[in-house]
Amino acid sequence: MILEPMQPHIYRVRQTRKETHDTFTMELEPAQGNQPFYFAPGQFNMLYAFGTGECAISISGNPTEPNKLLHTTRIVGNVTTALSKLRPGDSMGIRGPFGKGWDLQAAEGNDVVFVAGGIGLAPLRPAIAYVLANRAKYGKVVILIGTRTPQDILFRHDLKQWRSRLDLEVFVTVDRAEPGWQGNVGVVTALIRRAPFDRLNTVAMICGPEIMMQFTVMELLKRGVSPESIYITMERNMKCAIGFCGHCQLGPTFICKNGPVFRYDHIKFWFDQREF
Repeated sequence: MILEPMQPHIYRVRQTRKETHDTFTMELEPAQGNQPFYFAPGQFNMLYAFGTGECAISISGNPTEPNKLLHTTRIVGNVTTALSKLRPGDSMGIRGPFGKGWDLQAAEGNDVVFVAGGIGLAPLRPAIAYVLANRAKYGKVVILIGTRTPQDILFRHDLKQWRSRLDLEVFVTVDRAEPGWQGNVGVVTALIRRAPFDRLNTVAMICGPEIMMQFTVMELLKRGVSPESIYITMERNMKCAIGFCGHCQLGPTFICKNGPVFRYDHIKFWFDQREF
């Protein structure tokens, strides 16, 4: 389904799922009809909470299941707070999809490494689903996930399914362990040193806090992954989604229009800036 970018279309909440204490997933359906919503992994929508405002939220659903429109978000402001209070049957506005997604075609024939920090797993989830649905086109698949605590781990059902497969590797680490946690403890970048992938034939896709992405890129470069094979998503300050308001402008680049996914060598200058 292709929507007019400046006109909100009415959607209803089909169901909501609490992921963590401050993060939730909404499954949405069009208020009229049953038209599929097609999108590329890595794209985002503008979600409009009536009477409050709108915000940019990545699509976290499976691109091979266009009849399920999913968004996963953390409660951090007035709009996301209003969205968190919606219940099945409530209405909201949708504009999108917007932006440039993950270059999954460029990754074909290579090993693929996904590195997620916290809620950064949400924008990566559609790309993971696409790669697994087209598994024969890719080499090794490695998923590295870092969170603050075990209670902050997203998509536990997906994680269980991923770990049950024999054709990918999944590593999870937490910053702070809790009683009963038997997994890795430490920052997600520490996992890169022992992740099983061919450094000369690997495409990496990263999403998380900007400082985490900076150090992840550094570790991947140390392993020998080329800058042209590293992709990051810059999801910050997006307001209008079409490069009009200037909130997300970085030099001549608009994150909402030219991104939010960028090849690292195209955005490297900004990563080299102090206190970026």
